[in-house]
This record gives sequence, structure tokens and C-alpha cells, in this order.
Amino acid sequence: MTLVLGIDSSTQSNKAELRRIDTGELIATGRGRHPATSPPRSEQDPRAWWSALTEALAPLADHLAEVSAISVAGQQHGLVLLDSAGEPLRPAKLWNDTESAPQATAMVSSAGAANWARACGSVPVASITITKLAWVAEHEPELLDRIAHAMLPHDYLTYRLTGRVVTDRGDASGTGWWSPITGTYRPDLLEAAGLDAGLIERFPSVLQPLEIAGEVGDNDLGLPPSAIVAPGTGDNMAGALGIGLAVGDVAMSIGTSGTAYAVSPVPTTDETGAVAGFADATGRYLPLVATLNATKVTDWMAAMLGLSAPDLADLALVAPAGSDGVVLVPYFDGERTPNLPDATGRLHGLRTGTSRAALARAAHEGVVCGLLNGVEALSTAGVELDGRLFLIGGGARSAAYREIVAQLADQPVVVPDADEAVAAGACVQAASVLGQADAIAVAAAWGLGAGTELPHRAVEADDARSSIRRRYATIASQQLP
Repeated sequence: MTLVLGIDSSTQSNKAELRRIDTGELIATGRGRHPATSPPRSEQDPRAWWSALTEALAPLADHLAEVSAISVAGQQHGLVLLDSAGEPLRPAKLWNDTESAPQATAMVSSAGAANWARACGSVPVASITITKLAWVAEHEPELLDRIAHAMLPHDYLTYRLTGRVVTDRGDASGTGWWSPITGTYRPDLLEAAGLDAGLIERFPSVLQPLEIAGEVGDNDLGLPPSAIVAPGTGDNMAGALGIGLAVGDVAMSIGTSGTAYAVSPVPTTDETGAVAGFADATGRYLPLVATLNATKVTDWMAAMLGLSAPDLADLALVAPAGSDGVVLVPYFDGERTPNLPDATGRLHGLRTGTSRAALARAAHEGVVCGLLNGVEALSTAGVELDGRLFLIGGGARSAAYREIVAQLADQPVVVPDADEAVAAGACVQAASVLGQADAIAVAAAWGLGAGTELPHRAVEADDARSSIRRRYATIASQQLP
């Protein structure tokens, strides 16, 4: 039995999946936790990711000898700086670290949002990697001459597995220094960020979708030395593979953060900055909207009310749609979309008679409304969205999130059968590279687009649904500068 290993290295943990290459059958899973972070400074030691990977592989030990190919999908945008010995120079700044917001503002002011969007598909915000490198240059300039390699989180794990400094076009497209439009590194963007263009020599080689990153060789993980390693990719790009996302479909991922993204045959640019014009892991494109605050918001509300997250979801379903007029704007740790790094959360519409159930539902509705605004932004940017909405991430397992998305979305909603879309997508890429087969065809053959279609929960009438979202948009707009 030939197996492929898919790794999802997220903000919170490393998740590992083993699947059969011929059928995609899930054989075993494992997990290892990462250190917790708390924005605005959100940093992790990259070596902790390797320790978590070792922990995640422990339950898979009986099957690892059958692994023929591996792929790592990682949290996007994080900045990993290594010295000439391959050791981290400092903790990695993660995607949700917002300390580089002043650098992002300066970049947009100097070069213009439209120019950035045309050059690399994205307008710099604190999440984007180039702003983090600019932060290091300003606050820790003594490190610059010691940088041998500047890479992304998934690149680091691929490096530890193979010894090669490589990346893929999907994850590279979220750096701000590689363009999915031209398929090249952009020294002019480094200069626009106030950085030395020569730093490009320290960036990874960008592999194409079917290229092999290397072999694991001798290792202490229990993997066969001949097992190949695929290029890997960003977590959102792998998530698209893991649900067989087709042109016209849109994915809404509710995890620690939230994302809404779609597959596009052509690159996108959005000078408003709402939509990031990424590449995907197949040679196509993945326009995406991201929010910093998703399940962390409902986890916070659960803690405030002395409940578990599942109990909060049950309580939320007791309240009527619209939460009896209570609106929660979930910008707890600042926000990426809209770009409000210093924003805070806001509760509106409280009365002495406001119930715990209304608070519970408002927390869920706030997260969902913010993400549905992201779906609208994709459509405004010209992305085709006439298919299904796939609900993925940890929030997809919540009865309240399912109910509210089905009520407030304007299209059919499907919850995929695969619990971990990102790890499944990494398995797809591993199988694709091993067999030199189209990843989209592999996902289709494995049936990864299958799932449960949620019954449409009309909120009495379409105008009521619009009213809920309009009220949220009005309150949220009060946070804008």
C-alpha cells in the first residue's frame, strides 16, 4: 500500500494525515501543538514547529515506512530568518503579528495602492511578509547582514525535511516580493519597501506545481529515505485542493482566522486592498479575503459566559436571527480586512433585557457577516462566483456557524466530508507530484468535493437576511478611520 503524508502547519498546531494514493482513503492522523501567541506581537520559534511535527507523526509510526511522498502546507506570510548554519536568527513573525502596520502604511504611501496591486496582486497590510522584513530592518538592523535565508513557515519545514531552500508559487504570492502576475521576484518592490534589492538572493527558489523539492534522506522521523517531498504551499492553497474547489465555487474557512477565497483562471488585482491576488498550487490563481478574528471571537464569548464552545453554539441557536438587535463587530485583535490593525471589538444594541442567547448568537453572526462581506469583495473584484459555497475550518463543525451561514449566504452551502481540508490538500499535492498527475484530477478521483449540502435557512424573507447584514455593515463601518 503506497501512502502519502500531508502536513498542515497552522498557527495552532501541526496536523498530519496519511492517505492511500490510489483511493485517497484516510489511514491515520496525528497532531502536535504549537506555542500560543497573542497579537499584536505574534511570534513562534520555528524549531517548535519541528518538535510539533515529531509529535504529530508519533501516532502514525506503524505506517510511516509506507510513505512515498510528503507535502507541507503552512500558515501564510510568516517571516523565517535563518543564518548560514540554518538556525533561526529570531522568532518567526506570524501572519497575525500586526507590529509592522506602520511599515505597511509607509509602503502604500510611497508607492501607491494601485501600483502595489498591479505589481504583486496585493496591497501591503501588516499581514504581508514584506512588511515584516521591513520591521526587522528598522528595529533589528544588526540581523540583516546575518540573514542567509528568508523564507515562509512551510518553506522552513520543507528545508528541515530536504535541506533545500525552496518554495512554491502559491505561498510565494503572499510575500509582497514575488508577483503571481509575472511569476518573478520583484527587486523594485523591495526597494519600494526601503529594503536592499540584493536580499532577493537570499529568498527560496520558486518551484512549479509538479516539481520535486527533494528527498528526506536519512532522518529520525521514521520516514523512508527515498520518500520525495513536494513543493508544499500555503494553507489556503492546500485547502482549495482539499475540497476540489472549482472555478465558480467559493470557500469560507472559519478557524482562528477567517478566509474567503475562490479559484480563478486569471490573476486579479484590487487596489482597495480587500482582495489579495494570490496564485494557487496548480498554476491558476486564488483571490482571497482574510480576517484576523473568527473562532477566537466565539471562544472568547464562550469564556465570558462560562460555557464551552459547543454549549455556546447551542445557546446561540436559541436566539432569533438578528440576535434581538445585538451586533458584535469582531475586530478583537485589530483587523486585516478591512485594514484596521489598531481596531478593537464592539458590542452594539445592548439593553437591560439582552439575553445570554442573544450575545452568543451575535458573536457567531458577527464573524459570519464579516466573512460574507469578503465574499462580496471577491465578486466586486470580478471573480466568478456562480457555484457553491464550501464551509470549512473548525467552525464548519459548529451547529451555530452552519445554521447562520446557511441563513445569511446567497448561494448553496456545502460542508465537505473531509474534516481537515488543508492536510487533505497537502496529501493531494504529494500524490500529484509523485505520480506527475494533475492535482485537480487527483482531488476529483478521491471525491474530495463531496459533502453535505445544508438546507437553505431562509430568514423569513430575503429582505430580512439583507437587513441583518446591512445592520452589521453599518455598525462595522463606524470603526473605519
